[in-house]
Amino acid sequence: MEQSKQSPLTTICAFIVDKRNLFFLIYVILLIFSFFAQNWVSVENDLSAYLSEDTETRRTMDLMEEEYTTFGSAKVMVSNLSLRDAFHVYDRISASPGVAEVEFLPDYLNPEAPEEPDEDEILTISEIREHYNDSSALYNVTFRYPEDDDRALQSLDTLKESLSDCDLHVSSTLGDVQAEAIAKEMTLIILIVGIVVVTVLLLTSETFGEVPVLLLTFCSAAMINKGTNFMMGTISFVSNSVAIVLQLALSIDYAIIFCNHFKEERQHYDTRDAVIVALSHSIPEISSSSLTTVSGLLALLFMGYGLGADLGLTLTKSILISLLAVFTLMPGLLVLFSNLMMKTKHKNLVPKIPFVGRFAYATRKIVPPVFLVIVAVAFFLSQKCPYVYGYSTLKTPLKSEAQITEDMIEDTFGAENLIAINVPSQDYSKVSRLAGYLESLPEIKEVKSLANTEAKGGYMVSEPLTPRQFSEMADLDYDVAAMIYSMYASDRDEYGHIIGGIQNYRISFIDIFSFLHDKVDEGYVDLDEEDREDLDETYDKLVRARRQLRGKTYERLLVYLNLPEESPETFAFLGSLHGRIDPLFEQEMDEDPSLSVLIAGESTSQMDLGRQFETDNVVVSVVSVLFVLVILLFTFKSVGMPLLLIAVIEGSIFINFSFPALMKENLFFISYLIVSSIQMGANIDYAIVIGSRYGDCRKTMGRKDSIIEAVNFAFPTIITSGSILAIAGTVIGFLTSDGAIAGIGQCLGRGTLLSMFLVLFVLPQILTLGDKIISKTAFSVARPIRSRDESGIIRVNGMIHGHIDGQIIGTVKAIVRGDVRASIVSGDIEKIAENEGQDITAYLEQHADGQEKEGEDHE
Repeated sequence: MEQSKQSPLTTICAFIVDKRNLFFLIYVILLIFSFFAQNWVSVENDLSAYLSEDTETRRTMDLMEEEYTTFGSAKVMVSNLSLRDAFHVYDRISASPGVAEVEFLPDYLNPEAPEEPDEDEILTISEIREHYNDSSALYNVTFRYPEDDDRALQSLDTLKESLSDCDLHVSSTLGDVQAEAIAKEMTLIILIVGIVVVTVLLLTSETFGEVPVLLLTFCSAAMINKGTNFMMGTISFVSNSVAIVLQLALSIDYAIIFCNHFKEERQHYDTRDAVIVALSHSIPEISSSSLTTVSGLLALLFMGYGLGADLGLTLTKSILISLLAVFTLMPGLLVLFSNLMMKTKHKNLVPKIPFVGRFAYATRKIVPPVFLVIVAVAFFLSQKCPYVYGYSTLKTPLKSEAQITEDMIEDTFGAENLIAINVPSQDYSKVSRLAGYLESLPEIKEVKSLANTEAKGGYMVSEPLTPRQFSEMADLDYDVAAMIYSMYASDRDEYGHIIGGIQNYRISFIDIFSFLHDKVDEGYVDLDEEDREDLDETYDKLVRARRQLRGKTYERLLVYLNLPEESPETFAFLGSLHGRIDPLFEQEMDEDPSLSVLIAGESTSQMDLGRQFETDNVVVSVVSVLFVLVILLFTFKSVGMPLLLIAVIEGSIFINFSFPALMKENLFFISYLIVSSIQMGANIDYAIVIGSRYGDCRKTMGRKDSIIEAVNFAFPTIITSGSILAIAGTVIGFLTSDGAIAGIGQCLGRGTLLSMFLVLFVLPQILTLGDKIISKTAFSVARPIRSRDESGIIRVNGMIHGHIDGQIIGTVKAIVRGDVRASIVSGDIEKIAENEGQDITAYLEQHADGQEKEGEDHE
């Protein structure tokens, strides 16, 4: 090629090919960097963290993180043991290093050392079964360290090791147990999908040598994408898990398109020039093709729920990196593997399917009306899709060890539904009245707060005590207690209590006890060793309780509901709570408008997600359709064609999400939002291939021949890309234990299969029937006309108007020996180098001789 005659794009392509060793070096450096950088990625495992900032759950979570300390905890279930042995295990757990508290049955139930129970200590049968049932014991363990402290996890590991001789089952939020399980599952999924991809490529390729080119390109892009995720700050475990598989499924087309162009050009050029020409043709085509996929993913950015933006940005970045790898790494790989590709050619195993086109033409008046009826029914059913917003009612084909443990505990001891109510007051009487009121409600099983936590002798932790009451409860001499009270009043400049009579001075137990502990430490009060140990133990317990339940401004009540995590009754009850609680703290909220009663829990999170979904559902659907519609309008320069293509894919989405309604299977709501966007953005590429080819063929052919040719042409692309995406989604759906990821995989696999079927067996009928609509709604976009005047041997490729040894108007793809004087409407004209021209001249002379011979035979 003469450099002076090259277009700017061809010049760039030549640079990429000629400097391929430089690009190889750059990619090696990027891959080494990405190998280490993938460990820098911060992964968020809590989906509620992506709730909108203005939701109550998110505001409450932020408040609790600032106001309180949450200590590490675990539910420890030991099976196949007697009640006597259960108390022995209780002693072992209590003595384990790092364990602060163990909640179990009262001592009076211990068969070895029964004590006479207090009247208010006697438990009902149902209360006993919450900790001992069916020869299994359940211990609620609290550690001395906050849950984000590594020592809490170390204490849990030590506890597990000490109980290794028991039939032990432990459920805890400490560590990333579920995340580790998902990581193992995704490793297996990636391996299986990799095998599937290699198999599909071997079956659909024309040469075995192209498979390593495609795999090296993709693996490099996937590794770099994973390594650059740290630039996003924190990504969700959903994005971290599925991005690599979806990146492969969504972007493998780009490498295949470039590879096919190279094989085509290699018939006319040497390796270097073939790669340059193929790349110059591929960049506009692939970039255009990727727009619909990217637009579908970008629609997720408009969701109020932050997980959509997280996944949308992660996948968009993966597509862009894949494009970069195809445009800059793959050209060098094609040069490197060119000889292998030429030597390993084999018969194309993808058959021609003209019968599908003929069937489409014959049924063009039957299939579209039937399709409309099916879509109408599917739309109705999809509106009844049983969406859920939490994991409690989801079923997954696979269960992790942590999920199996949770199910065992729940089956034996029942489920827990905990919410946290944060009130802007530390007034003992108010909080105590609220706790008592809440416990009287039938929807509530138990309330834990400082106000109703018993300290000793029937007195509550936050209850105001006189010196006499405190001396009795703390087992102190009255004079010592009175002295402590006087010192407390003096420290706070409350001398009136001393003058007016210290015996009537009331201080909450937690405050006066903490003050006593400080004075003992300072040496003002002497205690014997046994009393000092008892004081320290009680003080530690109080400090933990205060750090968990009382902040700077707020006090937290832990409320256990008698309701399931997700149900209309639960949401209705939660919706009524503010009306019951807010009036009690109206004065505090009037004095400081920034204060409010805030409630959070799994149920409130799911309620907020349900409200968010109502908006996000409409936004994502409308935005993804509009984005794709705009792109298709400019692609086809017709209003009718884009509408017909979108109608088919939208129909596949309705049909896809009617299945959960028919099968009565709950579906995690995020699965719909993500998969519908991917279907609209990626699956519509299959429809574009057929629609584009049909439009081109209709310029020279009738409707029947055009649709036969369009389906034949598109089938290899659809079967290759579609099968990879469908299988990848299905494998994800059935080999992961996470409900959100499983839902995405199952819906994506099913939706892609439906899209493939409709594009091959419904869209052709719609195109032939709507042929007039397409032609009548076509419009043209003015484009600059370029003139060229060349002599010699010229390659013509595009829509031209002018003379080629005579006047010609039309779309031409040819080698011309002679003069070309033409205006270029689209495409390009380039002069071929002289040495290459000699080879082509010989070819033309030979071809001309063959045509003359054919003419003689015909005559």
